[in-house]
Amino acid sequence: MQEKKKGSSYLKSKDLLPIHHNERKIGVRGFFMMWIGMAILLATFDIGASGIQGISLPWVVLATLIGCVAIGAFISLIGDIGVEHGLSFPVYMRAPFGTVGTHIPSVTRAVTASFWFGLNTYFGSTAINAILNTMNPSFDNWLLCYIVFALFQLINTASGIKWVERFADLAAPIIVIFSLIIYQTLTTEITRQGSNVWDWVASPVTGGVAITAFMVVIFANMGFWATLGCDIPTISRHFKAPRYERNWFKRNKTTLIGTLIAMPITEAFMIMIGAAAFIVAGTSNPVTALQDTASGWMLAMLLLMIVLTQWSTNTAANVLPAAAIFSNVLGPKVSHAIAVFVVGIVGTIIQPWIVYEILTQVLLIIGAVLSSVSGILFADYYLLRKRRVNVPDLFDTEGQYRFNGGVNIVGFISWAVGGVIATIFMTYSFIIGFVIAAVIYYIFSKYWYFRKFPQAEISYPSDNDYLGITVGRDWFIVTDSNLDYKSEEGK
Repeated sequence: MQEKKKGSSYLKSKDLLPIHHNERKIGVRGFFMMWIGMAILLATFDIGASGIQGISLPWVVLATLIGCVAIGAFISLIGDIGVEHGLSFPVYMRAPFGTVGTHIPSVTRAVTASFWFGLNTYFGSTAINAILNTMNPSFDNWLLCYIVFALFQLINTASGIKWVERFADLAAPIIVIFSLIIYQTLTTEITRQGSNVWDWVASPVTGGVAITAFMVVIFANMGFWATLGCDIPTISRHFKAPRYERNWFKRNKTTLIGTLIAMPITEAFMIMIGAAAFIVAGTSNPVTALQDTASGWMLAMLLLMIVLTQWSTNTAANVLPAAAIFSNVLGPKVSHAIAVFVVGIVGTIIQPWIVYEILTQVLLIIGAVLSSVSGILFADYYLLRKRRVNVPDLFDTEGQYRFNGGVNIVGFISWAVGGVIATIFMTYSFIIGFVIAAVIYYIFSKYWYFRKFPQAEISYPSDNDYLGITVGRDWFIVTDSNLDYKSEEGK
């Protein structure tokens, strides 16, 4: 038994403790449906609209598939942290950044997720406003719609991950059907105008300029999901996975099928809709495009689809991860439910809809900054610790992850250098930030910092002591007065 360490309790928010095997509720079908809901969101319209400014739609779709598969692979790699150990993103970040240092990069991610919550809620509220205006021409109050829509989403997320999955199961089939109707409606209008969605290009480019335009679409899609690439463990820790399974692919089947199949196909289709919307209406705002091409019950149905897409995206990809981070920062007294509403408040105060017209550039900047964090997580988890984690010390203020005053300076150096260089080369920001941060973190940690601050799982690499579900282990972190730590072998 260890004596109680003063201050350790603030690391032990109930909602951030490791998820046990029998508590994991999300299977392959559930995450597949969640990805359909997450990937069909209106911000992807802008990528499609921007892409066909210089290259034709087939090339834009191909670039989207490449970008989605690439970021999907990164997401799956980082997702193993949650599958293997049941850990959320902000908790594992205590390893590469320290028990105190974790808050800075984590909050950066939380603010980004809040940004997306506000933007998607804005899109949804304008759709709701348009629906109500169709029914009653005298109604025009998007702010009221925003408040009501935000509350419904926040209540859904505060109810837990299972309720998020249930909404995805309900919404996904409806979203798919409505998306097909949207695409058919827009392409019919394009044909009526004498154009072809697959051939139309605003200002065709060739040679090196065309290659650059192609690469921009690839990395815009990667930057689009760079945020989820960081904190996928917050979701993946809820995934069902077999005990004692040493095959990485079999263990991460749920993540792989969702990220490498559902996400690329769904997002590519939304890119097609975005391109069609631009050809019809000359704007990347999908609500405007729909208003120009439909009326009456058809318009109401299509706008309802917009509401469902924003809801299903926000709950799983934005509110849930950001709430875990705010709960980590604010401590055990702030429950998951309270943290969820903190996300809503922050996302509204930011007013992200102001930057919608420059969304592609914003995505590249976000991807540059957060790609470095993904690179650090990869180097720390796979290259240095080799998937072994001293989980009990993640919840101990005096444990090995305290480093120097709770801060791992190498994590911050790697993050800063990788992020800055990535922003200089914006077209390829994600891969540059990822690689540079990973290399710097690996070298400095292996040959300097971890010699100064030894890490048990690296010094004594025992699978039985430091792996989770692979060896059938559930990590138990006791939160009573003695603060004793123990783990129980799976049955």
